[in-house]
Amino acid sequence: MLNPNLLLILSIALTGFSVFLVIHTLIRRDRSQEILSWASGNEPVKSASPLINFARPLVHQIFLKYVKYFKNPEKVEKLEKLILTSGLSRELNVDEFIGLQLFWGIGFPLFIALLNFAYDLGLSYGLVALGAVVGWKFPELYANQMKTKRNLSIQAELPFFADILALSTEAGLDFVGAIQKLADKARNSVLGAEFEIVLKDIKLGATRAEALRGLSRRCDLMEVTSFVAVLIDADQTGASIAKVLKDQSNQLRLERFVRAEKAGAKASQLIFLPIVLLIVPAIFLVVFGPLAISFFSGGR
Repeated sequence: MLNPNLLLILSIALTGFSVFLVIHTLIRRDRSQEILSWASGNEPVKSASPLINFARPLVHQIFLKYVKYFKNPEKVEKLEKLILTSGLSRELNVDEFIGLQLFWGIGFPLFIALLNFAYDLGLSYGLVALGAVVGWKFPELYANQMKTKRNLSIQAELPFFADILALSTEAGLDFVGAIQKLADKARNSVLGAEFEIVLKDIKLGATRAEALRGLSRRCDLMEVTSFVAVLIDADQTGASIAKVLKDQSNQLRLERFVRAEKAGAKASQLIFLPIVLLIVPAIFLVVFGPLAISFFSGGR
């Protein structure tokens, strides 16, 4: 005889699959509209998050029409900066971002309530409300996580990129040619993709200073801002780009070494607490435990 719990799980799974099929049928895009979207260049890049890819069709069909009620200039400016600096500007826009907040803000508590009803977990309404808050914050947490990962990658790559640019300019290439060579060799890296955008901006008519300032806005890192400011100043004053790049590379390596020293010092402080709470008591038990047992047992 089948286990009742197994039957319950199978019924929930089949119900969910049925709901998915119905929703998929309702929101399926027309093929001609999809082709037109690709032709006009409006098709977003597929996200690295499967949750965003899963939610995007529902967001477009259901939630985008309600986004206008949750927009204000301050929020839009904040989200635009977050999307830009997290590297998600080709995947999402502000409307989609708020739509995802609405989708997960409603979906998470509904999922918790469904589990509570199906398994009779006895969860409180406060937990359901917490699920709504977590769902609303989920896109923002994902964007901040991507921003942190992106910043670490840029900080690690920047000294190497400055060295390559310095060697290229010393070998006779101009600054734009050096960026082109670097972008061709390292386009799979975060900073390589950003320099490729700089090249595209220059080809579209932007000055080198404007293209580099755009790089600074997209990265939003003190190291990149300083690097860009020095390059723009050298370009405007006619100083040797190769010498400036070499000096910047040495400075960036020194800053990275200082950051590594700070991280090492912080790690030694963080490990002190588990040593005191876990390792030292274990050592005391091993060393003094037999003595304490012998003392309380009277030597027997």
